[in-house]
Parts: sequence; structure tokens; C-alpha cells
Amino acid sequence: MDLAALQHLLSEVPGKRVACIGDLMIDRFVYGGVNRVSPEAPIPVLARTHELKMLGGAGNVARNVAALGGAVALVGLVGADAEAHEASRLVEQESPCIEGYLVTDADRPTTLKTRFVSGGQQLLRVDLEESRPVIGEVEQRLIRTLRDAARGAGVILVSDYGKGVVTDAVVAAAREVAAETGAKLIVDSKARSFARYGDVDLVKPNAAELGYATEMPTETDAELEAAIARALDLWATRGVLVTRAAKGVSLGLRGQPVRHFRTTPREVFDASGAGDTALAAIGLALAAGAEIEDAIGLAQLASGVAVSKAGTATVSPDELVDAVLSAHTAQVEGKVATIRKMTEVVARWRAQGLRIGFTNGCFDILHKGHVAYLAQARTWCDRLIVGVNSDASVRALKGEGRPVNDLESRALVLAGLRSVDLVAPFEDLTPIKLIEAARPDVLIKGADYAESDVVGGDLVKAWGGEVRLAAIVEGYSTTAAIARATKPGDSA
Repeated sequence: MDLAALQHLLSEVPGKRVACIGDLMIDRFVYGGVNRVSPEAPIPVLARTHELKMLGGAGNVARNVAALGGAVALVGLVGADAEAHEASRLVEQESPCIEGYLVTDADRPTTLKTRFVSGGQQLLRVDLEESRPVIGEVEQRLIRTLRDAARGAGVILVSDYGKGVVTDAVVAAAREVAAETGAKLIVDSKARSFARYGDVDLVKPNAAELGYATEMPTETDAELEAAIARALDLWATRGVLVTRAAKGVSLGLRGQPVRHFRTTPREVFDASGAGDTALAAIGLALAAGAEIEDAIGLAQLASGVAVSKAGTATVSPDELVDAVLSAHTAQVEGKVATIRKMTEVVARWRAQGLRIGFTNGCFDILHKGHVAYLAQARTWCDRLIVGVNSDASVRALKGEGRPVNDLESRALVLAGLRSVDLVAPFEDLTPIKLIEAARPDVLIKGADYAESDVVGGDLVKAWGGEVRLAAIVEGYSTTAAIARATKPGDSA
């Protein structure tokens, strides 16, 4: 997702309402240091320093919706215990954008997951929970509460961790409410079968869960496509969205081919709750009117940020913008290549049947003329390589005082242009070595050159390529820009 699309989507999010029902939990993290082994048993001794509590499960989905700027109605189940009061406190404390619709079941405890952590590593997790399905009056209260909470929601999210809240009757009620209100219904489940959810808009298993439910392999794209096709035969859902960790996300909608959405790998610090973050982002984006492709892009971006944090973390809009900017910077830097890297990249492009273009210049102060020139050059090829003179070669060509901008600055600015696919610096006065290595299909220079004077033109023609001359925008040049800037009486 690019920055413009992200900012537009984030501007549409505030005030959009999402309803979330599912297994509400409290995530408790006990932190400390380990410096010795217990004399009583071969186990580490944790010297507790502090602890944190936060909403988990469906509560973490709600936290992420609120953190992204949406409004969320959270329907969950708690016991008649101290943890229930803690859950209510956390709902109130988390954000004014979360409305808590908590139903009490005196016959079960509030789900509590306690993790003991030292040095960024979990040593042990202790779960307090009751996983039997809710029945009777408690189930009916959940259904009535869901109907109240879903009023005005554009999307209903079902977060089923298998703790008993998401019964068949609750799912049926969610489908009825969605049909009545026009809300989209999305299910994220740890279940071993997804058939019971019926004709929801989307189910969101991970690759392992899909493999288990369909009894098919899901490692490669082809295997996954076959498993999704099988899932759509087995289940009534309108679509299957499969999360695949570093391999990205794959989407199968009825009557359409499976699409794969790749992701940029990020360092994983803690994967706890990343699926909740993705569910929240998809739901909120769809509630804001986004297309499914943009919703998936937001989910990939948000979950990528979430896994770089400790615990069941939320993600803010500012962090998403920072992530896009950082990714863009890395992408730009990755477009600057040595001659060896350029040769490897060109070989991959050529294997794909792409037409390679090449041009070169000093590009000292990038101006309107440069941008127009490179844009036209890119129309004549599928991939455009720009050779850029080193500082020494610019100085030899243009004289002392040049370049105004050093090689790194010039290369990165060029790499930031959409029309430029690769930037290759060169030390010599001419780019002939780059041309010989790249063997472009089209060699491009400005129309102020005669075709016979273009360096490397004879070589390119010899291997079946062509030389093309791009139009020059009159009145724009680096030399003229410098002259204007240094004209006596002009302010700097």
C-alpha cells in the first residue's frame, strides 16, 4: 500500500463502527530477570520486576480497531470473579472508542492467560479458562446483546478462539443481523472446521488451519489454491482469506481465481495477537468503504508493525505512515545498484521477457526537464536503467564546483522516481561499460544529441536494439538553475 492510498483510507476511518463478538480474554505479562536455577527443581527462577494486563482475544481485536481510529462495540463473556472487574476496567481504560457489552456467566471463570517473560522470551504460559460452549439463558443474553451492539456497524467481526462463546446459535444470530443491516460478516477462527459458520462474507484461517480443515497441503501457491478451492466446495462462505506469515496473504472469492498478496518481511519480535491486528484492520477498512485489496494491504501493514512489538500490541495510524515511509526508503535504496547487481537484475528481467531501456546523465539538480525526459524514456521500455556519473566524472565534465549534489543524493533522488527502475553509478566519463553489461534493447538520450553521437549506440544496434531520442523541455537545465541561483542581487 502506498502512502497516498494509506492516508486516504485512514482519513475515512474515524467514526466508522465495527461490532466484535468472540472470546474475550485478559492477557497478563509477568516480567523479570533470570539469574539462577531453582535448587528445588531444574527450572529457572524468575525475579519479578513488573507486570502488564491488557485485553486479549476478541478484546485485542477491539483494541486494534480503536487504535486505528474506529469505533467498536465489543461483545464478550466474563465470569463473576475479580478478573471480570479487571476486564471491565480495561475496557473503560483502553479507549473511549470501545463500548463494552460484557455478559456474565457465573458458572465459568473469566479467561486469563498469564505469560512469564525474561529477556524478551516467554518462559511459561498459564491459562485459566473454561472452554465448554455457552448454553441456555447465557447464550440468549449473548444473542440479544449482539443485536444491540451491532446497530450502526458496517462490519461484524467474529473472533472464535474456541472458548465457547461462538456457538452455532450465536453465529446464526450474527448472520441474521448482518443480513438485516447490510453489514459484512468476517470470521477469524481457531476451529478445525469452518463449515458451521455458513454463508459469511469471509473466513480467515492461517495456512496450517486451512490445511487441517481441508486435509490438503498448503505450502506452495499451487497447493494453497487447490486447498482454497476445496474449502469453497466444503463451506458456504463467500470467500477465504489465508494468512501465510512471511509469504503474505492469499484470497479466494467464489467465481474468481485465487490472488496472492505478497508482503515485505519484517523482523518478528513477538507474534502474539498479530492475527487480531489483521482482523481489526480488514474489518475497519471494509467498514470505511475500502475495496478488499486495500483492506488486505492495510492488514498486512498493520500486522507487520504489530509483530515488531512485544506482547499483544496495537498499532496507531502514525506508526502505519512511518512503516510506509521506511519501506519506501528501503525500496529506493534497493534500486541503487553496482554493475554486478545490475547485471543480475537485468538477467531476471530478461528471463521474464521484459524490454530493457538505458539512459544516463549527471542529473545534478533534478528539475522538471529531467522528470519529463525520464517519464518519456520509460514509455519505450518495461524497465528503465539510469546510469549516473560519479562525482569525479561530473567534475571532469562540468568543471570545479560541480556536482552541486553528491552521488548518493543524486542516485537516491533518481531512484525515488516511479519511472526509474534501477540506478547504476559509473566512474568513467562515458557509461559504455554499463551499456555493455546491461545490453539494453533501447538506448535513450535527449533530442539535443544526434543519433550518431550517442555513446554506445552502435553496440546496441549491433545486437538488435535501437536508439531513441527523447524530447527536451526548453528552458530547464542544471547549468541554468545554478546561474539563476547565483545571479547577483538574488537572495539565496
